Amino acid sequence: MAVWDDIVGQERATAQLGAAARDADAYVTAEAAGAGSAELSGSSMTHAWLFTGPPGAGRAAAARAFAAALQCVSPDRALGGAPGCGFCEGCHTAMVGTHADVEVVRTDLLTIGVKETRDLVRRAQMSPAGGRWQVIVLEDGDRLTEGAGNVLLKAVEEPAPRTVWLLCAPSTEDVLPTIRSRCRHLSLRTPPVDAVADLLMRRDGIEPEMAAYAARATQGHIDHALRLATDERARARREAVLKLPGRVDDVGAALRAAQELIDAATEDAKQVAEELDAKETEALRAALGGAEGKRMPRGTAGAMKELEDKQKRRSTRTQRDSLDLALTDLTGFYRDVLARQLGSEVALAHTDSADTVRRLATTSGPEQTLRRIEAVLECRRALDRNVAPLLAVESMTMALRAG
Repeated sequence: MAVWDDIVGQERATAQLGAAARDADAYVTAEAAGAGSAELSGSSMTHAWLFTGPPGAGRAAAARAFAAALQCVSPDRALGGAPGCGFCEGCHTAMVGTHADVEVVRTDLLTIGVKETRDLVRRAQMSPAGGRWQVIVLEDGDRLTEGAGNVLLKAVEEPAPRTVWLLCAPSTEDVLPTIRSRCRHLSLRTPPVDAVADLLMRRDGIEPEMAAYAARATQGHIDHALRLATDERARARREAVLKLPGRVDDVGAALRAAQELIDAATEDAKQVAEELDAKETEALRAALGGAEGKRMPRGTAGAMKELEDKQKRRSTRTQRDSLDLALTDLTGFYRDVLARQLGSEVALAHTDSADTVRRLATTSGPEQTLRRIEAVLECRRALDRNVAPLLAVESMTMALRAG
């Protein structure tokens, strides 16, 4: 299975990446053979890439697949085969995350700071340990602070000869202009619902009916579709969220709905954090010489406090991510309402809420639905600006009530 097989609905992008991988392979092969004229200029390959696309488009998956293709050592390449076979040691270790020359950076926190970025830049200056390229995959390029972005700029501007930076972000506006101007831009699209359902069945063994439901409900968001298909709690949470539009008939109900949405997101964050936090805390205590039943040595309080702060920031991001997912479901619900009000025959994303969609479509007008969609989007923007979550959600539910 080639490394590109799980990148669904992105034929143009995979063709461009495949051409770049072939040029990169030819460059390294010529350099290894002592061809002094080996150059990347004018080829499909470059040392810095920016993958953009809406949530669920598969930005990180495409970047990891490209990283694997750059490390491909399949003997078929000598016979004209394309890099990215998916079976050789280079492809396999890059895809599972154990390749020594592929660094995948993702964060559980709200931002990526200067310190972490400097560590990456230092690594990027090293030659490949055994692979063909030194590849840095930054899955959360939009979470770089301004200072971290400035640290990264020099490395992207003047990379080491066989270092490749692969940055992922929702849009070009989410990274510094000076960085995006030095990267080759690759734009991905939301994959078709049918293609996502097929992927869930083929890759994850999901039953056809459940795969179709999850893909349709998440409108092609691959990661959310997989979670919805495999996690009963996620389905229950979604069901509760989709009842919200029918529960904001008065002020008290709107405020209660907002509180319940916040409570559900907090509970999600707590469930994710409990087991992980306990493991991290126990591992650090053991590393510092304070195993179970023993007092912590002097001078270790700072390290423990730093871990606690990190865990609190991670919990905040998990809560925000859970809220964002709920708001995405709400947007899809009102999209269904608007489609019915305008007489569109487009398939409903939320078929299990068809009765509520039909009722709202007949008791309100398209202008009201558009205002409600805008209220949901404004809530997402407020959360991005660090507005207190309860205040942002209460403002949204009141706007949904007003219509």
